[in-house]
Amino acid sequence: MSAIANPHLALIYGGCGALGKTLVSKLKLNGFKVISIDLFPNPDADENVQVSELNNWQNQSDEVLSKLETVLVLNQKLDLISCVAGGWAGGNAQSPELVPNCDLMWKQSVWSSVICAQIAARYLSPNCGLLQLTGAVPSLGGTPGMIGYGMAKAAVHQLTNSLASDNSGLPEGSSVLAILPVTLDTPMNRKFMPDADFGSWTTLEFVSDTIIKWANQTLVERPKNGSLAKLLTKNFDTEILIE
Repeated sequence: MSAIANPHLALIYGGCGALGKTLVSKLKLNGFKVISIDLFPNPDADENVQVSELNNWQNQSDEVLSKLETVLVLNQKLDLISCVAGGWAGGNAQSPELVPNCDLMWKQSVWSSVICAQIAARYLSPNCGLLQLTGAVPSLGGTPGMIGYGMAKAAVHQLTNSLASDNSGLPEGSSVLAILPVTLDTPMNRKFMPDADFGSWTTLEFVSDTIIKWANQTLVERPKNGSLAKLLTKNFDTEILIE
């Protein structure tokens, strides 16, 4: 990998997912250089960090941080770190798949978010750098039919609050925000829920545009550090409510 240098630099963890691909493309259109981290390369990204370690959290962290060192030039800082990796699995306490589903949700949402926090501690710009994590509106309450998913996203909410607190390890002058969608309008969701009300789903374009807007704002202009931003969509119109 070759080192890259640009004053507008973004890192997307989950750059090959539906939201990640949309965000990478829109960041490029907005003049950012983009690093994608995922299992597979994103051809639209300027650089790719491919993850091969899926069974051990510490090993995945070590792998990502080591590979990232070969991409970033000395003392280079990231203007945006966006964690849009994740997935969904259902199951209540009676489900025979409860434990493996909880384990999968933790790996997909919590491992990636914590590793992004580590990256932020090292590389996030102290000049209004933004760490964006991804939670979920349902995880603000009970999620009996999807316990693993609810637990993992609630952990991301807590991580966001912790990282926004004093002595969190993030650079002074940076901030952390979490987006909390209900349902994203992805091809996979449409495939498995063809009869759903698509007018209540949040588009990937809206989410990407919101993240990019925040990344270009000062700390005063963007939502307060540690905010949980609920994305509520009705009749194809989305509003943002800050927790």
